[in-house]
Amino acid sequence: MTPESYQLDATDRRILAAMDQDPRIPIMMLAQRLGLARGTVQSRLEKLAASGALRPNSSRVTPAALGRGVAASVSAELDQSMLDDAIAALSEIPEVLECFAPAGDTDLLIRVVASDPDDLYRVSEVIRFCPGITRTSTTMFLREVIPYRTTGLLDG
Repeated sequence: MTPESYQLDATDRRILAAMDQDPRIPIMMLAQRLGLARGTVQSRLEKLAASGALRPNSSRVTPAALGRGVAASVSAELDQSMLDDAIAALSEIPEVLECFAPAGDTDLLIRVVASDPDDLYRVSEVIRFCPGITRTSTTMFLREVIPYRTTGLLDG
């Protein structure tokens, strides 16, 4: 089952919303708080994890806490015949947090982090020299005004 094919039901949403409020809550306490059986909560969480619907726990760690307080977006144009090579090379760069293939003129949109502007230049150059990438444009983020979130989606 792929994360895209797994659909959260009302119980899954209640469990995840409660865990957002207290991520370290023991399963037994979570079950009591929600009025569910411990086995129900446990099996739901296992099913969510197995389906790939949950991100890794490491995605909760902020890059700034790891000494990477500078964030940016790198737009990349590439030789389409080398798409797989470019993605393979990008996946080996630790500072690349995620990469999208958007519609439009940009072939890849890459979210990166760095320790400072000089390090951002280094990361941008590493990306520029990946196989198949022909051109890049880097935009540094000055500050985050709305952090990544899905909690509001759990309500609907």
